[in-house]
Amino acid sequence: MREGAALLDLRPAPTAIFAAGDESAMGAIQAARARSLRIPEELGVVGFDDTEIATMTSPQLTTVRQPLREMGAVALRTALRLAAGEDIEYRHIERATKLVVRGSTLAA
Repeated sequence: MREGAALLDLRPAPTAIFAAGDESAMGAIQAARARSLRIPEELGVVGFDDTEIATMTSPQLTTVRQPLREMGAVALRTALRLAAGEDIEYRHIERATKLVVRGSTLAA
């Protein structure tokens, strides 16, 4: 909540916050509510990870969903290959994310 409050103290004040995680986004929402700001009318908030907390808030949190299970499987396969002494032909792997639009943002 402290970081969210610091952002809201900026001038001009932000109209939207994109947090590094859903928990940080919730802190921003709490800071906004402490200032009587309406979500999403006066401040849009987006999180990252699509954790369970994203659907347990009011309004529900707009967030970016990562393919965590797929990412874990790739990491495990890579670790097993490295442990077996195999060469890894790639160092950078990208996986698709998805924006999950919920009530903490307004439609563009």
